[in-house]
Amino acid sequence: MHRPVSTYVTFSCHHRIGAALRGGGVQRTLLCLALALVFGGAARASTDGFESMLGELAGKSFRRKSEAIQAIADSGHPAAPRILRALLESRAFFAPESERLLLDVADSGEGVVVDAITGEATRVAFESGRRKIVLNNAMRRLLRSLVARAGLASRDPRERRQAIKELMGRDDPEIQALLREALEIEQARDVRSLLETAIAIGALREDDADAGSDAEARLRAIEALSGSLHNESRIALDGLLTRLESRQSKSSEEEAQIGAIREAIDAIDRRKVGFEILETLFFGVSLGFVLVLAAIGLAITFGVMGVINMAHGEMIMLGAYSTWSVQQLMPHHLESSVLVAIPVAFLVSALVGVAIERGVVRFLYGRPLETLLATFGISLFLQQSVRTIFSPLNRAVASPSWMSGQWVLNDAFALNYNRLWIIVFSALVFAALIGVLHRTRLGLQIRAVAQNRAMARAMGVRGARIDAITFGLGSGIAGLAGVALSQLTNVGPNLGQAHIVDSFMVVVFGGVGNLWGTLVAGLTLGVTNKLLEPFAGAVLAKILVLVFIILFIQRRPRGLFPQQGRSAEA
Repeated sequence: MHRPVSTYVTFSCHHRIGAALRGGGVQRTLLCLALALVFGGAARASTDGFESMLGELAGKSFRRKSEAIQAIADSGHPAAPRILRALLESRAFFAPESERLLLDVADSGEGVVVDAITGEATRVAFESGRRKIVLNNAMRRLLRSLVARAGLASRDPRERRQAIKELMGRDDPEIQALLREALEIEQARDVRSLLETAIAIGALREDDADAGSDAEARLRAIEALSGSLHNESRIALDGLLTRLESRQSKSSEEEAQIGAIREAIDAIDRRKVGFEILETLFFGVSLGFVLVLAAIGLAITFGVMGVINMAHGEMIMLGAYSTWSVQQLMPHHLESSVLVAIPVAFLVSALVGVAIERGVVRFLYGRPLETLLATFGISLFLQQSVRTIFSPLNRAVASPSWMSGQWVLNDAFALNYNRLWIIVFSALVFAALIGVLHRTRLGLQIRAVAQNRAMARAMGVRGARIDAITFGLGSGIAGLAGVALSQLTNVGPNLGQAHIVDSFMVVVFGGVGNLWGTLVAGLTLGVTNKLLEPFAGAVLAKILVLVFIILFIQRRPRGLFPQQGRSAEA
């Protein structure tokens, strides 16, 4: 929106006055001062005129209110689009015993209003005293036309796309004329495509479509909507198909239209099925990365130490509760609390893991059954401790704004931001762990102990220290899995138990102690589970996956990628 000339003249004269006072030029100063007074008065008169237009909305005459609405739209005032949209959405009202027009903030739900002219936000304590603006159908049609025209004339392509989507499906001739005018001057390819779709939908819904007056134009509209993923496209095609099929006698043009509509609907269905498969694969990949993150710590502890850690799920639970606790301690920093929770959850779970290894597990090496029973007892102890400290009720972890919402690619396919970030986070954790194991001295010692413990100890590697570090590292990564899961589900004492079985399946299927095997197995099981769910249901899908793993282990007991080394062959 361009500023009025009076604004620029006043601004220029203010600068000239300052320069004149510093360096002379009294005549120029007086001239600019006079111009500033004149144009400043004109600006105030313009503001007063705009306020008088708003005041007309409080009257009872629908004709005068319609004229006021048209005058507001033609005024070019910066607040005009905001006021027109608020009027259309019934969010405009006058304050009690005042001529001040206020606008409710959309979706605030907290009594927040803004001044119609200045846009200044404030809170109101009155509800019953509001003076609503009464509109009739003709005024609403006028407002829709004016709001649509403003949206289509916007310089921002996103606003133009949004305006077209709001108008899509309306068969108002005036709206269709606006869309055709916009198409003639539109340059952006994606916006032009959306405009063409909206015009085609309108053509199918026009009243003259039943008269059979322009069969060729309707065939072109049907062809334009073939394969369209917009919901309004399918609705318009179904509506026209119902009208045509309901007729007793059909002309050859109408038979051609019916065939074209069916082909267009089939094309839409095929595209939607393809995007549904892509969406299922996305959910499967995100589930697979969650399984990888939950199982990767178990894979290294199982592979290095040969310990079946039944308390691994509780390390996941501790990471999730650490995330919730950090968020409670940082109530005003929701956007960064998740980032702070990542190291906190890792340290908490890692320290608890080291304590379990040093206090219990190290006395039970070589006795796998007793280790399993001991860690199972520890898991029960940790669950009850959490119930005592945090209560048995589930806790909800709020997601920051950058993890909320969806990345909408089209009307049939959207990606959740929280799952996208979890995929990225899991991949980074996996890459970091690979780097630690293959690029550091600690990683070399861990791999040496995993491949041949006796030879590693003979070479000076302190096996007990490596065991404690490995157990702590695996537990810490499980805590990171808890951070990710807290963004997908509620945090509760049984969170770990829901994922411990899946974690063991991933480890056994991929190969004990092999990280790449864990990655492949986690993604395979996640995608397979999501592909089976639409046909078999969530419970039966898990059962089928479990049966598949049992049959697979019968053929390859050491998994997809078996561990290498003398101790593995023994």
